[in-house]
Amino acid sequence: MKKKEYKYEELTPKQKAAILLMSLDVDTSAKVFKQLSLEDVEQIALEITNLQDLPQSIVDQVLEEFYHLMTAQSFMLEGGLDYAQQILEKSYGYEKAKEIVEKIRVLTSVRGFSILKKADPQQLANFLAKEHPQTIALILSHLPPDLVAEVLAEFNEQLRIETVLRIAKLGKVSPQLLQEVEHVVDQIAEQTLSQNLATAGGAQLVANILNKSNATIAKSLLEHIEEKDYGLSLEIKRLMFLFEDIVTLDDRSIQRILRDVDKRDLALALKVADEKVKQKIFKNMSERAAAVVKEELEFMGPVKLKEVEAAQMRIVDIIKRLEEQEEIVIGGRGREDIFV
Repeated sequence: MKKKEYKYEELTPKQKAAILLMSLDVDTSAKVFKQLSLEDVEQIALEITNLQDLPQSIVDQVLEEFYHLMTAQSFMLEGGLDYAQQILEKSYGYEKAKEIVEKIRVLTSVRGFSILKKADPQQLANFLAKEHPQTIALILSHLPPDLVAEVLAEFNEQLRIETVLRIAKLGKVSPQLLQEVEHVVDQIAEQTLSQNLATAGGAQLVANILNKSNATIAKSLLEHIEEKDYGLSLEIKRLMFLFEDIVTLDDRSIQRILRDVDKRDLALALKVADEKVKQKIFKNMSERAAAVVKEELEFMGPVKLKEVEAAQMRIVDIIKRLEEQEEIVIGGRGREDIFV
């Protein structure tokens, strides 16, 4: 078989990410994977599998690009893009510095849109409602149609009509408008990300603390949180047990859980699940029931990641309910031995 030839200029961003992770030690790569979405992990893992017999020169070029981008980003955070370019010019010359800064600019814009794709529609609509309809139209034209529909539903009728008309008539966009859009996207993404971190980070921290507490203390604290903020208490409960944690449950608990789980939800939830999770689930089902779920998984077409995550969350909710009813026991906490 002819050895595949690689050209640095033809590498995709996913391939570059794969090469970078391949050059790191396993523990560091694993930590990076934990920060990525399941979809990104799948795509990068596939690239890692496909990339074979890479010449060292390609690896060196990828590492050099990563180093340049990280250096430029640190300068940018310190004093902005112009400052970063000035500093980089002293080290790499005008042309190379300009190339690095342009990559940072594009990555920042892409990152902004990536964050917006995961934003709450109502929150996004509130941010956008303050902008010019042409700016709104250009931003929404880069987002998934289902998210756009939800955002438009939050607008008043006049803004909704004006925005849709402008989306329909989008043609060549002026550089000035593009700069305005980049600025707005960066602002919205920054606020969205900071708010998401504030919510998820705080809830996650409490969940981690309660996971280490004994059952009596954890239950008491959750009850007090529930009295003050029911939504927050629900989020903490969900964060205290992840779908992947099913492998830590005993067989009897899993069999009880499966009695209440919708088979369609189970198939969806297992779509991207770890093989250990699948084995644990199928082990606790009858051969006939397991065959039905396996068949549905086999013939299931592409599904949105958010549908899979929603199905997993519904199963986690069932697990939490059964634990509250003391029909199952979730391990891993610093429980006290109680004899009755």
